Amino acid sequence: MKTPDKHAYHWRTHNPGRVLSGALRRFEQRVMDLMSEAGHSETRRWHVNLTRHLDLDGTRITDLARRSAMTNAAMNELIGQCEDMGLVERVADPADKRARIVRFTGVGLAWLDAFGRAVAVAQQEMEDEIGSGGMTVLLKDLAGYAGSAE
Repeated sequence: MKTPDKHAYHWRTHNPGRVLSGALRRFEQRVMDLMSEAGHSETRRWHVNLTRHLDLDGTRITDLARRSAMTNAAMNELIGQCEDMGLVERVADPADKRARIVRFTGVGLAWLDAFGRAVAVAQQEMEDEIGSGGMTVLLKDLAGYAGSAE
């Protein structure tokens, strides 16, 4: 087999999806490092996939799975891990006693506050690196693009 021309496949590493994925990984890792420094070393990036989609007044498990692009089984496992850390609890849905709602506990809300502070620090560091104009455009344009995809 002939060796592929690397320049012909340049698009594999230089496309918006790849760049956004790398930026997301870097940003989230910085947030997790800050969380660890703040005493929350037990949480991992995948736990954020639950907490970022969890409404403050609680969310049904099926909705969490859908929002997170996960199976119900995978989401239930993630919820179990977060329950073990005391971040969330499952309660009966008042509208349908057969369904369960996941909601933050008091410990979870304190964790969420720490997470918000870590995000603010990481965002400021990112803005310091790319400039305030770049950050404004980035957030506005990506929000518009993401909204148009939904």
